[in-house]
Amino acid sequence: MENIPYIIYAEATPNPASLKFVANKILINQKGASAEYKHASETQTAPIAAKLFQFPFVKTIFISANFITITKADNIDWDDITIELRSFITEYLNNGNLIVTALPKQEVAIDNTFTETKTISTQHNAPSNDVEAKIIEILDQYIRPAVEQDGGLITFKDLKEGIVTVQMRGACSGCPSSTMTLKAGIEALLKRLLPDAVKEVVSEAL
Repeated sequence: MENIPYIIYAEATPNPASLKFVANKILINQKGASAEYKHASETQTAPIAAKLFQFPFVKTIFISANFITITKADNIDWDDITIELRSFITEYLNNGNLIVTALPKQEVAIDNTFTETKTISTQHNAPSNDVEAKIIEILDQYIRPAVEQDGGLITFKDLKEGIVTVQMRGACSGCPSSTMTLKAGIEALLKRLLPDAVKEVVSEAL
């Protein structure tokens, strides 16, 4: 598909502030990898995100597989900027410009005197027991495809005393319907399939 030009179309998400720009080719080649940028200062290894942040109405950018989810400022309507963004992304990609050269990193506190820079994980935390492995399996099979379809990403963090903690990115982050999705969808499913292990599902802010 190398010689096929990029075609971009815009797709609505459950979050009215976020729009998903879908390409006909993969944007990040690393399997399962995603990248989220909340500030222009985070885009040293994401040239396309750096360019998109030059638009004053762009608040956050999430790139995964073959799509870019953009969250806009509240003081502007999608009708006024969608064509402009779609045209820019199409032209940028077809000119052969770099997309993401490395996944973003963040500083992780190890103790009070030392921090370590690690690649931001877009994968589930490794399970420590069979129950956690089953939770991840359920998320991957039933939840994650739908969340990605909506321009977001969900990852498992941990299970403590019956409380499952997940992290949500992209269009799912800050979405007005995300709480309903979390409780009526994810929590209900996990409690039904793992009634002895799961009491509640919560989302950790990023």
